[in-house]
Amino acid sequence: MIQPDQRVGVAVSGGADSVCLLHILRELALRWNLRLTVLHLDHQLRGEESRQDAEFVRELAASFDLPFERRQADLTGTGNLEQAARAARLDFFHQLLRDGQLDRVATGHTRSDQAETVVFRFLRGAGTAGLAGIRPVTEDGLIRPLIGMDRSEIEQYLRARGIAWRTDSTNADPAFARNRIRHALLPQLTRDWNPALPETLAHTADWARAEEEYWESELARLAAAHLTCQPPAVLLRTDALAKLPVAVARRLVRRAAEMAKGDLLGIGFEHLSGILELAAAAEGHGRLQIPGLDIFRSFNWLRIAPPTTDNSETRDYSFPLTVPGAVRLPGQHSIVQAELFENTNVTESSAGVYNEGVGGLDWYRLSGALEVRNWRPGDQYQPAGRGAAEKIKVLFHEGRVPLWERRHWPVVTMAGVILWTRRFGPAAGFAAGPESRAVLAIRETGA
Repeated sequence: MIQPDQRVGVAVSGGADSVCLLHILRELALRWNLRLTVLHLDHQLRGEESRQDAEFVRELAASFDLPFERRQADLTGTGNLEQAARAARLDFFHQLLRDGQLDRVATGHTRSDQAETVVFRFLRGAGTAGLAGIRPVTEDGLIRPLIGMDRSEIEQYLRARGIAWRTDSTNADPAFARNRIRHALLPQLTRDWNPALPETLAHTADWARAEEEYWESELARLAAAHLTCQPPAVLLRTDALAKLPVAVARRLVRRAAEMAKGDLLGIGFEHLSGILELAAAAEGHGRLQIPGLDIFRSFNWLRIAPPTTDNSETRDYSFPLTVPGAVRLPGQHSIVQAELFENTNVTESSAGVYNEGVGGLDWYRLSGALEVRNWRPGDQYQPAGRGAAEKIKVLFHEGRVPLWERRHWPVVTMAGVILWTRRFGPAAGFAAGPESRAVLAIRETGA
């Protein structure tokens, strides 16, 4: 948790747990040369009582001759006060860690808090990630030195030494879910079912945390093998997903959702099950919307991405294509380029192809301005090598092009006639051949 000579912020609310934490770390600081700073967030929810808490903590810091950092939070109109207060505290701590002012921030969470957290998350339907509870050490620098002690032990420690602390009056308010768990549910379960319940729940958290640590390393390997990132979307193949054990598939989909959304807020078991059902359905197309994500199924691909506004204004585009010249495709990471060359490479066996797969058009068969636009329903043309014109939609189906790739699919036209399109190449009537004296090469490259 802590190395000698580190700068450690101690989160002190004034309650028994945090006051005990400060006293213990103060003793360790003398031995380990720790540089402590006392941190206090005033939620401003209890008026004069909140002000007195802040003053109590300031005086406690001064008695130890320690720096005191206080911040006020405005939680009015934030809805869930418990969540808002927690978010404000974390923002306070993380800012000090990010700015390099501190190496660690210690909070006074106890084994009693751990038990309450596990019950709270279980009742909300959490999986093992949630049941891992409060982590003793986090990657971003938060530590919980008292996580192995019960609240009763801490109060006994303070009383034995005559150390005073403050009591938050809201801790008894049954309007808060955690208070109902602390004062009613856990005591009843401990009394009627398991006298060692807090310890049992703490062990459950340890077990779940070890499981999660294993899966973190395993998912890094699985994600590299199965997830394709096309920001802001994440893609995975449904046929590969179907071959995985349910436990693996569920976690892989969960990781994809987290990567696409940035977090897992609002994403529950039923949402992950819905994604897996969509992936397991008979081959075809489908769509599912869950909090913060839009999931598309097309052929053997599943696309998980944040919702986007898909209307004619954002989907349709049309740009002149000069020769030589290039057009950056909107909403994509690619460029359509046009270059003119003397014919040196085109043979009968490579009609319509110039320089390793680049679409080649006979320059002298062109007689008007060129345009790059997106594919639109009803578009059709005859690709070089095919005996008749086809709707591009048919070519999409034959080529198993997913629905989301079709929206911005580029075509090059002249006076409304399609000359070239991505993947399917030049039109038969305009493709360069051995007799072509000059070739217009159409190339699509990454931006």
